[in-house]
Amino acid sequence: MAQRLRGWGEGRSPTWQAGAMELRIFTEPQQGATYDDLLRVAQEAERLGFGAFFRSDHYLGMGTPGLPGPSDAWITLAGLARETSTIRLGTMMTSATFRHPGPLAISVANVDQMSGGRVELGLGAGWFEAEHQKYAIPFPPLGERFDRFEEQLAVVTGLWSTEGGFTYEGRHHSVLDSPGLPKPVQRDGHRGGPPVLIGGRGHQRTPALAAAYADEFNLPFVPFEDGLAQHDRVRAACEAIDRDPGSLVYSAALVLCVGETDAEVARRAAAIGREPDELRENGLAGTVEEVVDTIGRYRDSGQSRLYLQTLDLGDLDHLRLVAEQVVPLAG
Repeated sequence: MAQRLRGWGEGRSPTWQAGAMELRIFTEPQQGATYDDLLRVAQEAERLGFGAFFRSDHYLGMGTPGLPGPSDAWITLAGLARETSTIRLGTMMTSATFRHPGPLAISVANVDQMSGGRVELGLGAGWFEAEHQKYAIPFPPLGERFDRFEEQLAVVTGLWSTEGGFTYEGRHHSVLDSPGLPKPVQRDGHRGGPPVLIGGRGHQRTPALAAAYADEFNLPFVPFEDGLAQHDRVRAACEAIDRDPGSLVYSAALVLCVGETDAEVARRAAAIGREPDELRENGLAGTVEEVVDTIGRYRDSGQSRLYLQTLDLGDLDHLRLVAEQVVPLAG
């Protein structure tokens, strides 16, 4: 049977775990959501015992007008930090192009304090050019984005972890004798701050950055076997710098579409504009029994977290079904 266990660190959020698999809720508010929509989902996810509530960090809807318009990830997480009490909160992924590293370190540390130490930072190089064009955000070439991403990881984690003056000299970001304040509540991540998530399919720089900076490596919406191959690259990158590969959490993000019957699966798939067969192949989809089998496959591969991409934010019964019927069978 599933067990109700503590989350990251002593006294943190209680979480449902399917055997060794923690289930987290992941939302995409750029597709159309108000703060109140996110609040309802976060509070229900907390009540049901899910491990975390994550949101994307995007400023433009994809294939939709995204009404009522985008919301800023760290502003909304700050609000949720004060309106929840146990569930962990984070981004998947904050784009390194959106914010300078110093202000980002301050924002995340502030929200970590506001939440009592429940924040996690997913950080990526950035990829969606259209939103940069629509909101006057510079979008350099891929190589430069990765250079900036690497320097941002160094600066953010350095500001959190260094006592006294922090100095860093980079090509794009430099810091001179910074007090590195405020400090986050959490200081037990790999680099001495809140947990950092890194993900992606790149074969060289991505595994190397994960090995150097990440507490968790996540692959969203990647074929199962491709994900296993990328995890092997991350493990090899850890070994190359004498880091224990087992010190990283390995996770995946999958579109959620579960029903008690095939008809209910089809109804939920239609509500998000997807086909049931395609979701069964590429997501966490199907009847309760089918989904339990899929969770087991990921668990048996060594992954210990699944992020359930919840696209219909008005369907809270969907979350209740997972908590009440999937979790007890998945252990």
